Amino acid sequence: MAGTRTRAQPGGGDEPPPGPAPSSEEPALDPAAVAEPLDVLLTDAALGPLRRLLPGRAGLKAAAKLAMRPDRVAARSAGLATELGKVAVGRSDVAPDKRDRRFKDPAWTENFAFRRLMQAYLATGHTVDQLIDDARLDWRSERRMRLAAENLVDALAPTNAPLLNPTALKAAVDTGGRNFARGSRNFARDMAHPPRVPAMVDRSAFTVGENVAASPGAVVLRTPVIELLQYEPTTPRVREQPLLVVPPMINKYYVADLAPGRSMIEHAVGQGQQVFAISWRNPDRRHADWDLDTYAGAVIEALDAIEAITGSDRSHAIGLCAGGILLSTVVAVLAARGAGQRIAGLSLGVCVLDQHQAGTAGALIDEGTAKLALAGSARRGYLDGRSLAEVFAWLRPNDLIWNYWVSNYLLGQDPPAFDILFWNADTTNMPAGLHRDFVRLALENALTVPGGARVLDTPIDLSAIDMDTYVVAGIADHITPWTSCYRSVHLLGSPPRFVLSTSGHVAAMVNPPGNEKATFRVNDTLPLDADEWLAGATTAKGSWWEDWTAWLGARSGGERDAPGELGGAGHPPLEPAPGTYVTE
Repeated sequence: MAGTRTRAQPGGGDEPPPGPAPSSEEPALDPAAVAEPLDVLLTDAALGPLRRLLPGRAGLKAAAKLAMRPDRVAARSAGLATELGKVAVGRSDVAPDKRDRRFKDPAWTENFAFRRLMQAYLATGHTVDQLIDDARLDWRSERRMRLAAENLVDALAPTNAPLLNPTALKAAVDTGGRNFARGSRNFARDMAHPPRVPAMVDRSAFTVGENVAASPGAVVLRTPVIELLQYEPTTPRVREQPLLVVPPMINKYYVADLAPGRSMIEHAVGQGQQVFAISWRNPDRRHADWDLDTYAGAVIEALDAIEAITGSDRSHAIGLCAGGILLSTVVAVLAARGAGQRIAGLSLGVCVLDQHQAGTAGALIDEGTAKLALAGSARRGYLDGRSLAEVFAWLRPNDLIWNYWVSNYLLGQDPPAFDILFWNADTTNMPAGLHRDFVRLALENALTVPGGARVLDTPIDLSAIDMDTYVVAGIADHITPWTSCYRSVHLLGSPPRFVLSTSGHVAAMVNPPGNEKATFRVNDTLPLDADEWLAGATTAKGSWWEDWTAWLGARSGGERDAPGELGGAGHPPLEPAPGTYVTE
């Protein structure tokens, strides 16, 4: 069924599930997986993602529809009974997809009892898919039913039960049951505090400012909303026009400055760019009224400071994920005010400006649901970042919930030390005002209509953004699907360079050179249809970072001697990077 994560069908033909999680990358993703638009993510974070397990009226509709088609229910039941009979006598050919990591233990295929258990589970899941097809629901109810069914069937996988998982049983024999004792301690630890999901990373292995967010620099501007970081040049000469990094407001900024050797900021500095980055303050109830205008004004303040420090009247800017949405509105405001020339070039990374998503968005959120979500954050004063982390985990439960359920609790293992997952666990709140504005922006898909949104009392028209632009997406992205990112090319006022990475959402941003297997796709033409663009694209070897910094370099003016010290023109260094706000 559309969006099913790990279903197998008798005889094959199932959709590709998430693949194994390699040790040096984020967990692999299904390119066909259902993605979540921004309004759904923010609403789930306020109301709780587990509401998806309850189909509500969609479940009643499905039951009523199936009651009117008893022949189909009988046929599916008979088909399942026949398949279970084949399973019982060892003649079934039901098998998991080869990329389904849950059943990789040889016992699932070589032990007669475990093989039958696995096949019965997969056959039952396939029948549930078929019954939802047979119900012929309207698209909203169909999407809700599928999401509820997927999450329930995933949760009931035999691999999640300690006495039904052969790997866990073998560990019990090898350790004398100590794996279950350690797992119980891990479970108590993880459930004691939000976000109450299995721990994914050993947080003790990382320290902000030492082995992540470690690029040398200084805070050169501090406001109630941001700290502006300027980075020390590592080349004798630098480009005249500087670069501002605008990170997502719902995460810490250092996804752009992860570990040394894996830092986008470090790479850009090494290519002769003068780099600045915004570090957002982590808001609490005192900052409930901070809204889209507040954050847009902070970006303009950062640009003002950069121009004063560097003496350049033009700057490049890159916005990542939600930061790209914010940055796009800022650039549109500048264009409307006749100041668009301040932006030498706009780059957008894994950013969706057109929030329309067929099926999922309309199915999971409506006006009433949005009001409930916004009322919750308004009462608290902010959207808890830990709730948002829980939502992101439940987007891919087999990879980010049940995978760690097995390793942490059934096998009693400690989570790995992985910088991306450490950053992911370092959550940031969203003030109620910004939560309200972003849900509204997404629910109304306001950026696709000239004047559909107003920021800083200025109508937003993305077609007025006519400077050179660079847009990058990840083909395996489950949060900002690349086809949605691609739609931005026809919203902006000039044809951008669109680049498609092979990675998922975070790995598309953390994409350093040096990986011999790394590739990205480019196409000089920009047809209306994303699939047509992909069909005509060519594959280039290496990281898109190199392509992007070359693009930047060609548009950043001439070169000049690197500054001998950071700050200047009323903006002295206040303290070393990464500053104070990132540790809040």
